[in-house]
Amino acid sequence: PPPSSSSSPPPPPSPRRRQRQGRPPPASPPSRPRRATRRPPSSRPPPTSPPTTPMPRTIRCVPAPRRLPIAAHPAQADASDTIDMETFHQILDLDEDDTHDFSKGMAWAYFTQASTTFVEMDEAYTKKDLAKLSSLGHFLKGSSAALGVARVQASCEQIQHFGQLRDEAAGTDLDARAALARIGPLLTRVKHEYATAEAWLKKWYRDNAEPTSEDEGE
Repeated sequence: PPPSSSSSPPPPPSPRRRQRQGRPPPASPPSRPRRATRRPPSSRPPPTSPPTTPMPRTIRCVPAPRRLPIAAHPAQADASDTIDMETFHQILDLDEDDTHDFSKGMAWAYFTQASTTFVEMDEAYTKKDLAKLSSLGHFLKGSSAALGVARVQASCEQIQHFGQLRDEAAGTDLDARAALARIGPLLTRVKHEYATAEAWLKKWYRDNAEPTSEDEGE
């Protein structure tokens, strides 16, 4: 039988194959440099510096308006009780300069009103007109309060209530005779309180304000 193909030796290599086997392997082509890839611009906003706190503005301290000292009235010992000093100082603060024209004008207008009102009060008392007395007391009470004439203000408030047949201090009602009996002495007292306040105010303005034509008649 013929020999099997598995036992036959391999054929010798051909001269061309032997020549190929002796050649060095072909060199690989040079690699291309990688192109730098550009990153897309970031969508995040650029970092911002923290907000700076503005420096506080310097506040200038404005001095309070200068208050003039209240001149004492040697002839009127109870003037400090007649005048409300706090209210009077507030009136003086409205003056623009040391002439005190504004507050002095208020004081002199008050003197005129009070003198006229007292005459009308006497007439109403003679006629026993309690409604008129109550109205006049209310009017002079407001004028006195605006200037700080405290005692006159309080007495006029009592006249106002007595004219309404009412004793607010006792909390009782009055008849006409009892009301007139209380108003009579009160009219005498309020005139004295007003005279004290008027003398004190006029002396204060003579000592602290420039004289005006209104002072010539004093």
